[in-house]
Amino acid sequence: MSASVYKIVEVVGTSNVSWEDAAKTTVEAASKSLRDLRIAEVTKLDMTIENGKVVAYRARVNLSFKYEGGE
Repeated sequence: MSASVYKIVEVVGTSNVSWEDAAKTTVEAASKSLRDLRIAEVTKLDMTIENGKVVAYRARVNLSFKYEGGE
């Protein structure tokens, strides 16, 4: 078995429905420009509040993908 290297990036997704939807949106959007995504780790959840009401959910997600070299 050969060794592999993975890079991790942090992205934030938002949704007015739920944290789960925010995380899903994040992964789907990132997959359009990052190839070979492997793991998604939700590291932080928060909400945007306006006039005492929750108007958006935010999920901070670390995504890992296979590193192919270069910067």
